[in-house]
Amino acid sequence: MDLLKGKVALITGASRGIGRAIATRYAQEGADVAFTYLSSVEKGQALEAELSAFGGRVKGYRSDASDYTAAEDLIAQVVADFGKVDVVVNNAGITRDGLLMRMSEEQWDTVINVNLKSVFNLTKAAIKPMMKAKSGSIINLTSVVGLRGNAGQANYAASKAGIIGFTKSVALELGSRNIRSNAIAPGFIETEMTGEINEKAVEEWKQSIPMKRGGQPEEVADACVFLASDLSRYITGQVLQVDGGMLT
Repeated sequence: MDLLKGKVALITGASRGIGRAIATRYAQEGADVAFTYLSSVEKGQALEAELSAFGGRVKGYRSDASDYTAAEDLIAQVVADFGKVDVVVNNAGITRDGLLMRMSEEQWDTVINVNLKSVFNLTKAAIKPMMKAKSGSIINLTSVVGLRGNAGQANYAASKAGIIGFTKSVALELGSRNIRSNAIAPGFIETEMTGEINEKAVEEWKQSIPMKRGGQPEEVADACVFLASDLSRYITGQVLQVDGGMLT
């Protein structure tokens, strides 16, 4: 449908799962796609080849979004390669689960750096060219866990809740510059990560969801297409839950 034709989008952590689905949908909708990967080099290279088949410009970058200087360099390189950046999707994230009484300082710091500091790094770097263009859409992947918490995930929940506060603050600061900032809060999405959970636990999760099933990465990606497109041009500062009604 070419909802994103003419737009340049950057997606972090796109070598698998939700990030990969977002990059694919963006390419299908006519966007020029820049994406990052860190450890999954082969998957990143394969994705670049796969997305190129849709006809738009595509380039993958090996970059660590939690590194402030690397984030600045990444945005500069994307602008040099593509001429601009219209959409930034802050998707990169990890988990280091454990009960608080057993959680190490390293587990806390690593999750906060990768999940939350990366959003600050990339957004701060990206708003410079966006302010010059007087246009832009920032989309941050949070989680339902950031809205309600979760036992054994104090670090992850804190990072995702922080993203929500950050998203709303950016919306207030940059709305007058025609730069929008929104967040998407996925619920139980069936990815490689959730595939490691035992089958009984997965079934219990599904039964607690009104729609009685897990979500697919493509369903999160569709929400990302909406927030990147001009269909959402008057929407900013919002958190869109893609959770099958889990928190209803």
